[in-house]
Formats: sequence, C-alpha cells, structure tokens
Amino acid sequence: MSERVTFIHAADLHLGAPFRGLRALSDAWADRLLSAIAEAYDRVIDAAIVREVDFVVIAGDIFDSARPSYGDYLHFFEGLKRLDAAGIPAYLVTGNHDPYTSWQHEFFSLPPNAVMLPGDRPGFELFERDGKPLCLIAGRGYYNQTWPADECIAEGVTRAAAISALAGAHPEASEAPFAVGVLHAGLHLDPVKAPVDPETLMRAGMDYWALGHIHQKYAYPSFDDPRIAFSGCIQGRDIRETGERGVFQVTLREGFANEIEFIPTASVVWQRMRVDVSDCSNLPDVTDKIMRELFRENGKARCEEMVARIVLEGATPLHVLLERPDVLCELRKHVNDAYSEFFCDALVDATVLPRDKDALRAEGLFPSVFLQVAEAQRRNPDDAVAFLQDEFLRKNVQLPSSYTRMIDELAEDAENLVLDLLLQGDER
Repeated sequence: MSERVTFIHAADLHLGAPFRGLRALSDAWADRLLSAIAEAYDRVIDAAIVREVDFVVIAGDIFDSARPSYGDYLHFFEGLKRLDAAGIPAYLVTGNHDPYTSWQHEFFSLPPNAVMLPGDRPGFELFERDGKPLCLIAGRGYYNQTWPADECIAEGVTRAAAISALAGAHPEASEAPFAVGVLHAGLHLDPVKAPVDPETLMRAGMDYWALGHIHQKYAYPSFDDPRIAFSGCIQGRDIRETGERGVFQVTLREGFANEIEFIPTASVVWQRMRVDVSDCSNLPDVTDKIMRELFRENGKARCEEMVARIVLEGATPLHVLLERPDVLCELRKHVNDAYSEFFCDALVDATVLPRDKDALRAEGLFPSVFLQVAEAQRRNPDDAVAFLQDEFLRKNVQLPSSYTRMIDELAEDAENLVLDLLLQGDER
C-alpha cells in the first residue's frame, strides 16, 4: 500500500496588518475589516483540525510588522496551541515583513508542536507517523528584512542535504518517502524579493515546494502538476487583493501526482466589478442590476461579506445622469443601505451616450476625421504605451504595469470622452 501525507500550506497571514482608506467612508466597515485577518487565521487552524491533516506549514510573513502587538502574538500562539492539542505539528519560516532577527528578542517561546526553521542557514526537520519517517521538511526564512541580491535563498535546501543533516539524530531519515521545501521567495514572479529560478527548485529533489510572498494562488508547472506553489494570502487587505483568499490542502501519494485543494479563509472579499447598464431604462433598474451582480460575485467568491469597487459601463441615455456626482453618491448609498453584507467603497461612471459611430464616419465632419485618427492609433499599441510612459515620466511617476495591459480599454474610454466633448454642443 502506497504511503500518503496531507498538510496545510499557508502563507502571508499578515496578522496585525492595517486596512487603509475605508475609515473615511465607513467606520463600521473599517472596524469590521480589522477583525477579518484574525478570523481568517482562525479558519486556517480550524481547517487543519477538522481535516485532520498531518502537519501545517506557514511560509512566512506571519505578522505584518517586525514588531507585532502583544495581542497579535497571543492570537498567533493560541492557534498553534490548538494545533498542539490536536497533535498537529507546525513548521514555520519567516518572511521579509517578520524576519528571523525580529523573533529573537520576544518574550514568547513556541509551543512544543511548532518549529521555526532558521533564517541564517537551511533548516531541516523530520515528520514521523507511528514512529516511521514519513516526510522531510527543509526550508529557510528571511534573516533580515531584505535578501542579498547575490545569494540564493534556496541554496542548500535539498533532499540530499536534509538526509545528511538529519542522519545523526535520525539514521532512518533517508527512508522518508516524501520531502517538502518551505521558502518565502519571489520565484520568477518577483525579481526583487529573493527570486529563485523554478528549475533550481525542481532539481532539489523535493516533492513539493510551499512558498510564500506572492499574494495570489499559483502553481508550477501547473495546477494539474503542482510541484511549486503559492497559496496566496489568507485575507485580502485592499482593492488590489481581489477575489477569494485562502490556503491549500496538499496531498502527496507515492506513485501519484500531487494534489492541492483550495480552502477559502477570507470572511470579507474585495472585488472589482464592471456592470453593463446599457439595458437599464431608469435609475432603479441600475440599482437592481448592481445588486444582482453583487450576489453573483459573492457566490463565486465563497465569502460572507464583500467590499466592491463598481464601474458602470455601456452605452445608455442615463449617462447624462450617471456622470453627475450627486446621482452616483445617492446610488452608492442605496446599494450600501440595501444589504449589510455588501459595501461599495466606490461607484464610478464609465458609461457613454449611445453613438452611431458608423453614421458619424459617413457624415465626413470632424468627428469622422477624429475616429479615423483614433483607429489608426489603436493599430499601434506600442506607440500608445510609449506615449503613456513619456507622460508619466514627465510627472516623475512610474507607469503602472497594469496600464500596458489595459491599453485597448483606455483607448476606448478616451475615444468616447472626446466624442462626448465634441457632440455636447449639438445636444444642448
């Protein structure tokens, strides 16, 4: 019968992280979000206990700060003690937010079931079941808040090194059928924070690499063959971290491909939404459609509560109303008063008046010339990106990478804006 091991891969808990920007909009939701990360951590511990996994790994950034509060420390250690009572070991590494040196001067000692792998060298542990070696654990955390650019954080974190290091205390370590690596690293996705070539990890002899730092789910080479993975953060902290957040339950079986199951842990999910209101005939219709889309997104995100940033789009005669700040403010209030589970932190109008662009082209007037120029520019997206880059540099601001991916959308918005301005006089 083939051996099998299951464990929770968690990372980027960021206990104690602040939520910025909502206090000015809603005290109630700002207070609610302050408790969301702690709740997400409790769900990680609950999942491990309910699912009776063999162990838990936490791949760095346990705390958001190198000097966490007393309350955050207590909450974290209470979770580890719950695992200890259930007989579940925990293996930890530090991240750039909570480096190894920051843990050396605190008052607390880890519970007996928890092991923190070192930050100044590779560390190794052996997980045993019923006295038999089952899984090698190898990893390394951040020693300081930065990682030297000329050093590889994965250097020496290999199956062979684990067997050699453990041989004295555990001569049977070489018989362990599985090996798991734990790092807080950028892989090839972040060239600044301890980057590592995926192929370097693939050659280390590990069955699975549990990584932290990237706040999104990711698997290499693929989710069908997950050998290296980021589980993402356990709770989104702002509108940049949209969608469901959680941890992986990893199953390793001899002779089978690795399996990972995503377990959602965020009680509050952030979401960006675009709602097409071109089929709405009045403002109540707009409100109803927003609510339907909120419920649809909420179902997909598998969460109790949701903070959404909503962009209204589409060609509609309602554009003349929706572009008014007082109307948008009232719409947003209706949405936020309708269901306490949803909060719209921003409602943006990106609608346009219905335009017959073919008719404008046929007229041969200035709008026709403008549309021809706009279409010619769209055929050269590299030129558009270069133009944006130059404009941002003139203001000493770095061009966000997301803008280069949105160039078609930005061009469409600009075209519609110019047409609105050109044709305003004809409609008044």
